[in-house]
Amino acid sequence: MKITNPHFLIVFLIAAFSVFAVAQSPTPADPNSVPAIQLTRLFPNVTLRRPVQAVQAPGEPDNLYVVEQAGRVLRLDEKNDQVKSGDVFVDIRSQVNSKNNEEGLLSICFDPNYAANGFLYMYYSADKPRRSILSRFHVSSDRKSVDVDSQIKILEVAQPYSNHNGGTALFGPDGMLYLSLGDGGAANDPQGHGQNLQTLLASVLRIDVSHSSKESPYAIPADNPFVDTKGARKEIWAYGLRNVWRMSFDRETKLLWAGDVGQDQYEEIDVIVKGGNYGWNAREGLHEFASGHKGDFGDTYRDPAFEYSHSDGVSVTGGYVYRGKKYPQLNGIYFFADFGYGIIWGARCQDLKLGTPRKLIHRSANLWSSFGEMLNGELVLCSFDGGDRGPGSLWKITGVQQSPSDVAR
Repeated sequence: MKITNPHFLIVFLIAAFSVFAVAQSPTPADPNSVPAIQLTRLFPNVTLRRPVQAVQAPGEPDNLYVVEQAGRVLRLDEKNDQVKSGDVFVDIRSQVNSKNNEEGLLSICFDPNYAANGFLYMYYSADKPRRSILSRFHVSSDRKSVDVDSQIKILEVAQPYSNHNGGTALFGPDGMLYLSLGDGGAANDPQGHGQNLQTLLASVLRIDVSHSSKESPYAIPADNPFVDTKGARKEIWAYGLRNVWRMSFDRETKLLWAGDVGQDQYEEIDVIVKGGNYGWNAREGLHEFASGHKGDFGDTYRDPAFEYSHSDGVSVTGGYVYRGKKYPQLNGIYFFADFGYGIIWGARCQDLKLGTPRKLIHRSANLWSSFGEMLNGELVLCSFDGGDRGPGSLWKITGVQQSPSDVAR
C-alpha cells in the first residue's frame, strides 16, 4: 500500500453511497467477460480507523475481524449489521509504530489449527530501532480477546526507512506461513535490496511456524528454493519485489496472487512462484528501470500477470480470485484495486496471466486498502473514505448487474 504518492496530486472527493451500481455486463459468450457488480456497505454505524484487513477465523463463520492500522483488531458479529461498535479483540497500539503512513499493524492471520491451538499471528511495525515484527499470540480461554502477554516474536527484520513495510501474512494450502516484505523504502531501492538474496527485504518468505527449536522459533522448509544457495537467506520463496501490498491464494488453483506497488510508472499483479525473481529494481513491471541494477543471482525475470500505467492508477491493492457460491458468474475472476484512485477491477484468470481487466468501480473517494475472503468464499473490501486520514468502511459484493445501470443509488 502506497498511502502517499508525489504523483497523486488530486483528491477525488466523490460522495460515498451506501450502494455502488456499475455498468452493463459484457456478453456472457465472451470468455473474458466480467459482469458488473454491486457493492453494499457493511456495518454502516461502526466507526473504523484506517481499516487495512478483514479476516475470519477457522470455525467462526459469524465473526469478522477487522484490523486497524494503529494496532487494534475489532470483532464484528455479521448477524448484527446495525451494531454501533465492535468488540476489541486485541489492542497492541502501545507496541506498534504507526507514525508514518505505511507503518502500523499491517496484517494478521489465524493458524489453520486455530480452533484447537488458539494461535494467531500479527505482522506490525515497531521503532527504536525501526523494524518489522512477526509475532505469535494466543487467544484467551473465552475466545473473546487475545492474551497480549502471550506474544512470542517469530521474526524481526530491520527497516531502514519508514515506507515499503509490505505486507501480508497468510498460511498457504501447504500449512506454511508466507510473509511479504517491501524493499525497505525510500525511493529507487537505494540499498539494492531487490536483487539481493542476502536480505529478507523485497521478498516473499515461506517459513514453518509449526516447528521450533532452541535456535529458532520457526523452521525453514526443506523444499524452499534457496536452501542450498550460498549466501542466500533460506526463508526466501520469491524476490525482486518492490512492495507487495496484499497477496492471496486461489482456493481452486492454489496459485499465489500478489499486487506489487510500483515506483513512478507501473503497477503490477504477479503470480508468486517458487524461486521467482520479479525484477525490481532492474525492472519496473515489464520495463527497464533507469537507475536499477542486476543482482548476483541471475537476471531471468518473471513477467507480471498484468501491469497498468500511472495513467490508470498509482498504488495497486492486491485482491482475491472469487470462489464463492453466491455469484457463480464471478467464479474465476480476480478482483483487485488501486488505492490512490479508488478504482476496482475484475479480470478472468488465464493460467498465470489475467484476461483484459474490466473497470468495475471508477475513480471514487473510497481508497480501497484491502480485500478479504470469508470462509464461504465471499469477498469483503476495506476502504479509507475521503482521503487517507479519514474514517474507514467495509463493503461486500451484494449483486451482479445483468442490465445497464450507471447510476449509484
